[in-house]
Amino acid sequence: MEFIIITGLVVFIIIYKLVSTSKSNKSEQQNIPTSRQNKSSNPVSYSATSDDDEEGLATFTIRTSFGSEEEPSSNKSSGQWLNESHSIQINGRQIIRGFFYSGGVLESIDGYGTEPSLVDDKRAASKADNFDSANEVYTDESLGYWPKYATLSKRCRGVYLDWLASERNMPNMPIGYVFIYFYGFERRIIENKMNNIVSDSEFLSIFNEVARLNKVYWENRSFRNYASNFLELLFLMRPLLLESRVDEIPETHNSLAFKVKLAKAVNEQKAISALLAIEWLRNNDEYSLKMPARRCEVEFNKLFALKYTEKFGEGMIVKPNKTKLRLAYYAASSSIRAVELDLDDLPDPSILKSPIRKLIPLAESCTDELNAYSRYLGKAETSRDDIAALMLLPKELVNEKTSPVIESFKSWANSVIENNNSITSVKEFWAHTGLTVPKTISKKENELILNLASKADVGIAPDLRFHHAKLKVDSSIVLFTPSHGEYFEPTDAFNQTGLAIRLGSMVATIDGHIDDAEKLALEQLINHDDKISPTEKRSLHAYLKWRLNTPSTVAGLKVRIEKLKPNEVETIKKFIIGIALADGKVDTSEIKQIEKLYTNLGLDKASVSSDIHNITSTKTPLSNKQQKVEAGNTAFILDEAILAMHESDTTDAKSMLGCIFSAEEDEVEHIDPVSQTNAGGLDLAHLSLYQALCEKDKWERNEVYELCQKSKLMVDGAIETINDWAYEQVDAPVLDDDGDIYVDLEIVEELKE
Repeated sequence: MEFIIITGLVVFIIIYKLVSTSKSNKSEQQNIPTSRQNKSSNPVSYSATSDDDEEGLATFTIRTSFGSEEEPSSNKSSGQWLNESHSIQINGRQIIRGFFYSGGVLESIDGYGTEPSLVDDKRAASKADNFDSANEVYTDESLGYWPKYATLSKRCRGVYLDWLASERNMPNMPIGYVFIYFYGFERRIIENKMNNIVSDSEFLSIFNEVARLNKVYWENRSFRNYASNFLELLFLMRPLLLESRVDEIPETHNSLAFKVKLAKAVNEQKAISALLAIEWLRNNDEYSLKMPARRCEVEFNKLFALKYTEKFGEGMIVKPNKTKLRLAYYAASSSIRAVELDLDDLPDPSILKSPIRKLIPLAESCTDELNAYSRYLGKAETSRDDIAALMLLPKELVNEKTSPVIESFKSWANSVIENNNSITSVKEFWAHTGLTVPKTISKKENELILNLASKADVGIAPDLRFHHAKLKVDSSIVLFTPSHGEYFEPTDAFNQTGLAIRLGSMVATIDGHIDDAEKLALEQLINHDDKISPTEKRSLHAYLKWRLNTPSTVAGLKVRIEKLKPNEVETIKKFIIGIALADGKVDTSEIKQIEKLYTNLGLDKASVSSDIHNITSTKTPLSNKQQKVEAGNTAFILDEAILAMHESDTTDAKSMLGCIFSAEEDEVEHIDPVSQTNAGGLDLAHLSLYQALCEKDKWERNEVYELCQKSKLMVDGAIETINDWAYEQVDAPVLDDDGDIYVDLEIVEELKE
């Protein structure tokens, strides 16, 4: 009986203990401050042990933490704000500037624990030490995500006090220390937002100090965002005081100041200015500015303003919407909850989609025009002052009259046109770019040449866009002015004559000597065609001059001629012979060269003599001045009637040539993207990540983090590795880390080549 009673008591005690423990745990969990629950991602640690005697059952110990517990302080003095000019000695350090709270007792604004920024001289700190910016600054786990002076380790407190005693401008200072300092400013302003304790002078001093800190620690994205938002809060609280300083506030996404500015403009039915429209583009979730707009911000803003004014005049008028503007400031300090702002019942037009969709096409147009310029600036060792950069700017952004580079080039070009028969070398032209002469003139170099010429209103021949022939480093180039102009579109007559000039110049230069009559015949192809505009004639004359001074090539023509019909082949023959007969004679040496040309073109060289006879006898009987072609004859002599007939035939043949030959494809450079990226230098993990990122041009950082996790890569390291590889391939980065990760799809295409 006693055994049963004792056993019952033991069971009762065990059950009571279990119930009590459960209630205690629940009570502790319920007493966790709500604000901390919301703000802290508390670490939870798990430990598991197994015991064979317990049949493998696991024992789990779960610990939750909101940071180190504050140790009681012997300092019972009330915490006080020290103004900027206040000097104080703390733990062996003479701190000559205030701007922080000092004392032993100052409850945090949310009522949970001590104010995070409170400097307590009774708490232990390491001895004073001189800062050396070359050395790494000490930190440990006490400098957590939401650091507090009270919970710092002894050594970390010493480091923080050393920083307060310094100029507070060490760029390598761990950002946790800077945040403790920043928390004090947040409390000072927010705690006194409804009274006049903070004077305008002090308010302005705090603005200046936070702005200074933001510049020093700009590279830290977290601090940059919090500091910029705080500067906006200061402006919204006292706009008249800071009206002249508003331009110093860095832009932030979903800017508070922007939303208020936009709301007021719409509420007052004022036109949305170009500058405000640009801010709207930067502060919306409907559209993200692409790399050129972000890398070339100044140029993008200017170009957008020009296009916006052209389309909307003084600006768009947006009708006020019914949704009211609700703004809140979210502090960096864990002890401060959101601060609601009083906005006088303003609308919230920032949520409207229709206006932003009107702005997107303008932004896209500006982005496209700045693409080449942006890609150039993305390369190593480049500058906006480079001639190459200047050439890539949209014409609206280049003031040609005030550019010494353009003026110097224009003066040289005019000298070439006036004194050197318009002909110069590609190398001499290239010297005006200030760049090293390339091995070949690729698409990029050709665009630079065209841009430099167009900025000075100078045309060039050959122009790949219109003459379908490429420049070569060791070849000549012909200049003319005025240029083709921005809106030049070649007509069919222009293209037909250009093809005739190409074939005709082969004949004219076939014997190594250009006869004046043959040259005149080719010039008449241009001059006597009323369908060709004056601009086209200038261009074609320059092209003819280039053809007559450049070794001819029949590349590609033979293949095409083999595909022609018999009547089309006869047209080609008539044209060749017509040009050869332009000077009134065809001597034996020229006949041999024509035979060689026939052979190169895949035609029967044995038919040259008969073709000449056929052409000269089809329309006009031979006169006494004409001679038959025989083996021993040295030349053909033609009368004026036959020459006139051939001029007519040659003119008629141009339209046929236009049908036979399309653009000079064999000489035009085609860049066909390949399906596989040149991935030499990337391992499989980084290559896999890169290929995944190429699916779109913008990724949120957490998305990239998840992709990196799959390949066991670190985000920052992976971005650096991929960009290093891109630099090796095309001398430009392909990824841009600006909080979100942007993929430059133009560089992606270049990497495929």
